[in-house]
Amino acid sequence: MRTLISTAFVSLDGVMEAPGGEPGYRNSGWTFKEVDFLLEAYEIKGREQQEAAAMLLGRVSYEGFSQVWPDMAEFPEYNAMPKYVVSTTLTEDKLASNWGETTILRSLDEVAALKETEGGPIIVQGSVALNHSLSDAGLIDRYHLLVFPLLLGAGKRLFSATDKDTQKLKLVEYEAYANGIQKNVFDVVR
Repeated sequence: MRTLISTAFVSLDGVMEAPGGEPGYRNSGWTFKEVDFLLEAYEIKGREQQEAAAMLLGRVSYEGFSQVWPDMAEFPEYNAMPKYVVSTTLTEDKLASNWGETTILRSLDEVAALKETEGGPIIVQGSVALNHSLSDAGLIDRYHLLVFPLLLGAGKRLFSATDKDTQKLKLVEYEAYANGIQKNVFDVVR
């Protein structure tokens, strides 16, 4: 069984929307506009590239990432690994031809089936709506969170507002950095 890891930049009040400057959000680019850059705070991002065997994205994140990531030298392993896009509307002819092997999954049942296959961890990048769906369905096994010392006040949050039972998490790795960012790695307790 494969491990499904949700990785996110998140503000202290839980916002994960537009951390890298994506248009349409009032605080777009909050990760680099508001907090001093410290390379060591992003060590986990390099480790994720080394350890993950596949990437899972929602359609909106896929469409955004596939436009820029293939040309970024910072992401060689992400660019080379197989990608899975969860979408009911994306068609094969809309897949980026320069971003490697990509498979469209049409449902959470297909995501659950993917987890049952052989292979290494699957990393979930961005994808607010997908994170909500995966978390609410109990499919996420681990969270890699870089928590930024910001209160953004509004924006799409990491977790949905769905009324559900308590989900216990176990902190398995933690580090705080001089710029106020905290790395929190949690395993989901089942």
